[in-house]
Amino acid sequence: MSVAKKRPSPVKSRLDLPSADLVVVKVGSSSITSVSGGIDSAAIQRLSDAVGRAVKNGTKVVLVSSGAISAGLAPLGFDHRPGDLATQQAAASVGQGLLMAHYTAAFSGHGLITSQVLLTAEDLIQRQQYANAFRALSKLLSLGVVPIVNENDTVATHEIRFGDNDRLAALVAHLVNADALVLLSDVDSLYDGPPSEGAQRIPHVRSPKDLTEVRIGSVGSAGVGTGGMVTKVQAATMASESGIPALITSTVNAGQALTGEDVGTWFDAYGKRRPLRHLWLAHLANTHGRLTLDAGAVRAIAKGKASLLAAGVKASEGAFDVGDPIELADAEGVVFARGFSSYASNDIPEMLGLTSGELREKFGTQFERPLVHVDDLVIMTNGVRKISARSAAV
Repeated sequence: MSVAKKRPSPVKSRLDLPSADLVVVKVGSSSITSVSGGIDSAAIQRLSDAVGRAVKNGTKVVLVSSGAISAGLAPLGFDHRPGDLATQQAAASVGQGLLMAHYTAAFSGHGLITSQVLLTAEDLIQRQQYANAFRALSKLLSLGVVPIVNENDTVATHEIRFGDNDRLAALVAHLVNADALVLLSDVDSLYDGPPSEGAQRIPHVRSPKDLTEVRIGSVGSAGVGTGGMVTKVQAATMASESGIPALITSTVNAGQALTGEDVGTWFDAYGKRRPLRHLWLAHLANTHGRLTLDAGAVRAIAKGKASLLAAGVKASEGAFDVGDPIELADAEGVVFARGFSSYASNDIPEMLGLTSGELREKFGTQFERPLVHVDDLVIMTNGVRKISARSAAV
């Protein structure tokens, strides 16, 4: 299938979505499946129709679809989502094939070929896997294929899971250099409180400050998803703070959203694109410890242009190895940054407060390197947060 090639142009508002070159669309489990009925064929068809029209109009689309676990529940005789990882993995193994069969049939009606791409968090933070994922998705899109991405629930562990496909979608949008991210669920927009209490729709979010007083709901009543509005807002924020605008709306509104109509909540892009591993570190990583910094080190690190030296560290907590993600906090326990440690936790106590020259003299040249290099640091752009020492050592 051939489509007219679009001239790349920035997507600055929802009105620009029809002219986007590449959009990542994410759909939640509750929109296309149920525990009792399995896959909703009609919902899959409606979504495929909306995406198919966008593709025929010249927009490349990567579809991030939840639903594998819930699609496998009914065939296996479950009447609720299991809590243990092994049963979820078994359900995902059954349900993923069923889900893809429905998508393949629905998109074939538009003359479109689909592909299955299963990812784990490790695929997007390790350099070689990242390159492989980028190359595969880029080639599929160049061939006119609609890649359908899901987390590889069958093999993912608690430690390396994305936790929900909203945040996976934000990372995929960054991976493929998408023009926009569209997050679909069973809620038509973000509201300033519970819609049942007369809350008003929030049509436009220009920065995180617009959400300061907003009461955001959690997982809905369908019982098959893992996210809810909280994770959608987190994913939209992840995207927007890294230079990709986002839209949150309902799956029913998918067609209207992709044609630029005034539906849902639009998040402006207000940040710069940055490495995927930094996004993972800021939003998804399980930290294994914490370093407490003195006031001078806090000021230097907060500017985002300095590495963390041992001389500026007052205390080390938790057990971690070289390369593990850790938190950086001030003397009051406020975490303001995260980073990948250059040392194991058992090496650090004897280094605290020493200059690079003192470290070289005492331990050798291999201890001159920073505790956390500036290239391995992220500042918590969504605001600082205070965490107990116990929760810091995961």
